Amino acid sequence: MALQVGDILEGKVTGVKPFGAFVALPENKTGLVHISEVSYEFVQDLSTVLSEGQTVSVKVLNIAPDGKIALSIKRTQPAPERGQRQGGGNGRGPRPQRREAPPRVWQPKPSQPKGEMSFEDMMARYKTQSEEKIADLKRVTENRRGGYSRRRG
Repeated sequence: MALQVGDILEGKVTGVKPFGAFVALPENKTGLVHISEVSYEFVQDLSTVLSEGQTVSVKVLNIAPDGKIALSIKRTQPAPERGQRQGGGNGRGPRPQRREAPPRVWQPKPSQPKGEMSFEDMMARYKTQSEEKIADLKRVTENRRGGYSRRRG
């Protein structure tokens, strides 16, 4: 029987390293369980969770063309409900649920009717809008360059 992605098998831990554990599989094959695939909880030291000779249930995640087999122990177990994990996290408990905000829709700024403005008022308004746009453009281009500096030379 050839191994396939998604198979759940029994295997024996043959080696424990800081990055993961090697598991002997049927048909004289060996796979690796990365430390992130051992448990849903944070694992600082793998040797506290697994030991050589221990029998574990593993799921085949990937079989590389070069024959390397990626395995997971945690995916053979039911996932804990969100917010129910022990340890890890930031110690503040589960996040509160966000209320769904209505989508924001662009609305034009209210402006005065053009017929009531004098020529001087229209020119002053045009000048302030132009200066604001130029300042915004300078700010955006300076941020893209990583800051603005004048060359002295």
